[in-house]
Amino acid sequence: QVQLVESGGGLVQVGGSLRLSCSASASPDIMGWYRQIPGKQRELVATNTSGGITNYADSVKGRFTISRDNAKNTVYLQMNSLKPDDAAIYYCYAHFRAGSQNYWGKGTLVTVSS
Repeated sequence: QVQLVESGGGLVQVGGSLRLSCSASASPDIMGWYRQIPGKQRELVATNTSGGITNYADSVKGRFTISRDNAKNTVYLQMNSLKPDDAAIYYCYAHFRAGSQNYWGKGTLVTVSS
């Protein structure tokens, strides 16, 4: 069982920044972040492959940056120019191609105040 440990959520004002981190207990092929507002579907924020290929939701392009330290099995999400619509629970995601396995972190809350 792969463990994902997230950190970095919190309260920030509109226009502010936060950095999320997620460390995995193994070496995923893909790591990333999804977010969910209660009552709504979980949605993609950004992903990063072990080869450095990134993918972003249109809503965060130009404001969020995903990066990864493969040596530490850690993925980061730098979130700038935060908006009220960014408020959600952010979940770390890890995918292993071998066996097509997916893992999720417990989630970290991001609150954006206006």
